[in-house]
Amino acid sequence: MLQACSSTGYLGNVENSEDIKETPQYIIGAGDMLRVFVWGNTDLSGEVPVRPDGRITTPLVEDLVASGRTPTQLARELETKLKRYMKKPVVTVTVTNFTGRYTEQIRVVGEVGSPRTLPYREYITVLDVIIAVNGLTEFAAGNRASIARTVNGKIHKIPVRLSDLLDQGDISANVQLQPGDILFVPEAWF
Repeated sequence: MLQACSSTGYLGNVENSEDIKETPQYIIGAGDMLRVFVWGNTDLSGEVPVRPDGRITTPLVEDLVASGRTPTQLARELETKLKRYMKKPVVTVTVTNFTGRYTEQIRVVGEVGSPRTLPYREYITVLDVIIAVNGLTEFAAGNRASIARTVNGKIHKIPVRLSDLLDQGDISANVQLQPGDILFVPEAWF
């Protein structure tokens, strides 16, 4: 019966499917908190912060560059370093608090409740960001807001209609953000 199911081609050739989009991998950045688990050795396991210089320190392995790597890449590097002290170490690295690389964070400035930097998340929109920064102030000129986006080394200004989105529910004004975007919300003229 299993052979019959597999010969029908029901699943198709998944590897060659153009419909499947490769999922981007998370890149560790300064400010992230990592859980390092060394199988069979609780003394070498624990939570470690990624310092502002992008490095981590774990028992037996000091000053290892974590920023710019995926958790899997970092785990393999830790295994290589730990081979000096133990046979066949097995390491898992899990990101427990996400900040992301500085260049990929979203900045929100101007007339918002709490201007700040936010970690980029896939499919994040201006509505998500405005909720995260406690909305607009009473002095905000929401329809004069803009996004500064760097593309191929050039900065582009993208107009955003925040007032239309928030006051009138115009979902067409809900722009998707990209890593490194800066959302500016200017003050209204009186």
